[in-house]
Amino acid sequence: MGYTYRVSDAVVRRLPMYYRQLRELESRGVARISSRELGEQMNLTASQIRQDINCFGGFGQQGYGYRVSELRSHIAHILGLNEEYHVIIIGAGNIGRAVANYEGFAQEGFRVRAIFDANPMLVGVDVHGLPVQSIERLGDWMSSHKVDIAVIAVPAKNAQEIADMVMRSGIKAIWNFAPIELHLQKGCVCNNVHLSDSLHILTYRMNEDALFEEIDRARQEQRQIERGLGMMDV
Repeated sequence: MGYTYRVSDAVVRRLPMYYRQLRELESRGVARISSRELGEQMNLTASQIRQDINCFGGFGQQGYGYRVSELRSHIAHILGLNEEYHVIIIGAGNIGRAVANYEGFAQEGFRVRAIFDANPMLVGVDVHGLPVQSIERLGDWMSSHKVDIAVIAVPAKNAQEIADMVMRSGIKAIWNFAPIELHLQKGCVCNNVHLSDSLHILTYRMNEDALFEEIDRARQEQRQIERGLGMMDV
């Protein structure tokens, strides 16, 4: 029987934040922390933290708080970070190379095994110890190697074709950097990283106060107009 209970996306998005913060605390030798203290460090409420963590079982003790190393270990397990994952990258442009060159992924068990590109000028170029292979070799390579995650870092017009190719080869997880929403086969999961979205959120935050001042002024003007019309009716 399959699970009918699912944790909300908002909670899942906060799990890596907890893991990162707890790892930092552990590195500083902090042994114990309360939900209030953790919330203050992460700009979250103590209640929110307790609710999030309780989705996966009770790991704290009332009046004592959380053991930092124990909670970090539990969250690492929840995130699947106790496993090793074999990763391929399709697209050896700026984003693909940046992913391949980031050493932090290997430290957390994400091993980049191969990188592919359609540009003949890039084939053979060394990227963090891996030669870029022709995209024409992708199918054959996947048929003879274990792959857990495919990173798609190609132009939007090519992304769905690449996604279809890797899904046909049995890959169940895609990390998509192309600015397009992919159509997925049943059983395949995808996390989209649209870099411009983060900038759009940032510019919204920069202009949020001015935006709502403008909205408030418009509402006040509308109320004044409505009051004036009401007086005319009388």
